[in-house]
Amino acid sequence: MDSGGSGLRVALGALGRSAPVGTTVCAAPVRTGPGGIDADHLLEQLLPAARLLLGRHVSGGGSGGPEDSAITAVAIGAAGMATLGGRLRTELPPALEQALGVRRLALAADAVTAYAGAVGQRPGAVVAAGTGMIALGTDLTSWHRADGWGHLLGDSGGGAWIGRAGLDAAMRAHDGRRGGSAALLARLEAVFGPAPELPGLLYPRTDRPAVLASFAPEVAACAGHDPVAAGILREAAGHIAEAAAAVCPKAGADDEPCEVALTGGLFRMGDPLLVPLREELARQVPQARAVPGSGDPLAGALSIAQALATGDLLLPRHPTLLCVPGDGPAEEPGQALGQGPTEQDSQPVSLSSDKSGQMTPDCPLPERSGTQNQ
Repeated sequence: MDSGGSGLRVALGALGRSAPVGTTVCAAPVRTGPGGIDADHLLEQLLPAARLLLGRHVSGGGSGGPEDSAITAVAIGAAGMATLGGRLRTELPPALEQALGVRRLALAADAVTAYAGAVGQRPGAVVAAGTGMIALGTDLTSWHRADGWGHLLGDSGGGAWIGRAGLDAAMRAHDGRRGGSAALLARLEAVFGPAPELPGLLYPRTDRPAVLASFAPEVAACAGHDPVAAGILREAAGHIAEAAAAVCPKAGADDEPCEVALTGGLFRMGDPLLVPLREELARQVPQARAVPGSGDPLAGALSIAQALATGDLLLPRHPTLLCVPGDGPAEEPGQALGQGPTEQDSQPVSLSSDKSGQMTPDCPLPERSGTQNQ
């Protein structure tokens, strides 16, 4: 499951196959309330989606009872799992066992599923950048995190950060203050209308990070001819490289390269951001080798489910980043409540998310109209 600001994606996989046998999308984002992520709302969407996939792709699947389930492992990544996932960790294990007969369950922060999709089960680091920005690294003994604290406390260099810096430069040009950009002011007016009306459009919105991030592509478009816009992207690249440097595994020889995977919609900006980012990585993390992410968070969740089903999960456990309830000696693949399926038709289901706090690592940046996607 890929659960974030724009909804859920669910993938069904089979042991021995890296690609999913089927996927489906649930459009409604999971609610978050005073108690954290709403486990009931998540289940309301997940269970029908899982049964739909079973009915389509597994003979005899989808009747809704544990005895007919072909699911042996589930990996759930959720937006805000690390800080808002208390209810999920408490309520999902018994609910999924009762509804689907699942006893192997991994509950992961979306940064972890992004890592698994981009790097796999190897030491390294991932920078997931979309609306926000988070870096996560591991030497396979522990996790190291940098940023991902949301647009008010961090996410430095992410889409909302770049968009806000661009809008600030535009408003400075409107006022005649130092540091302004006439090019960015023109783009502000083209996208949002008259500059003095922007606060009234922005501040009442509940999706302010997404609205700010919707202006980041405008900054990138101006960077080739506007030094202020280019400077914003250079500063963003510095922040991103700084986060990568903080999480790269330190074990091994000094000249041993650290694979840093770049994943998320922000990097689809291309050279205006990637060129200064490569320069900053070379300066701040000389041992790093930047690589494109090989898979998205949904692919990462599926790989975690596969490894969990076979007892080969190497990524380090963590109380909030990667929790495996009742973790102990692995059961034989294919064993579940009732009539467990055989190994060749055992199906791991993956559930993963696209954002931690305010992060949207593998989703495109919001449309310029300021959509509610975060």
